[in-house]
Amino acid sequence: METHAHRPEARSSPVPAPQRLLAIYLNDHLAGANSGVCLIRRMARTHRGTSAGAPLAELAEQIADDRESLREIMTALDVPAQWHRVVIGRLAEKAGRVKLNGRLVSRSPLSDVLELEAMRLGVEGKASLWRSLGTLADATTHLDPAAVARLLDRAHRQAAALEELRVEAAGRTFTTAAAAPTRADRGRTHGTPRYRLSRRRWAS
Repeated sequence: METHAHRPEARSSPVPAPQRLLAIYLNDHLAGANSGVCLIRRMARTHRGTSAGAPLAELAEQIADDRESLREIMTALDVPAQWHRVVIGRLAEKAGRVKLNGRLVSRSPLSDVLELEAMRLGVEGKASLWRSLGTLADATTHLDPAAVARLLDRAHRQAAALEELRVEAAGRTFTTAAAAPTRADRGRTHGTPRYRLSRRRWAS
């Protein structure tokens, strides 16, 4: 009776660890980019016709362009988009809309501050992405270091614009609130400081 040597089934080569980690990293940022685009577009619609409307609309266009740049980079690096991560990011952006802001139904002025802070943090994260890809561009021919540097520079300008809008929103929200006297304030003696810090507490 003849015996035949067992032939192992052909197996696909495992993805190298650096490429696998890069895919996770870029897809996480793609999910964040999708959430950011949804948020900044909603903010631009909300503030249409106000002084913040035009700069928010411009930022929305730039941030959407940055997302497309990330997709092109992923294609150049042979990193497929993992759409389940994108969907999770989209759901997270929707969930963020129900964050407590001092009102149960209507939009609160605090929403502007919170959304601008979220966008500022998102853009700072995107800048970190471009810095990481700038390091990778120095080691591969698939990325243009100059193009990545331009994306990083634009992220810095976006962060500065968002911070300016955030400061303005904070001024409108908190200064107006602080200027409105409460019933307890009206019963206080004029000139009496509202809060005092214990010297003993801070002397240690």
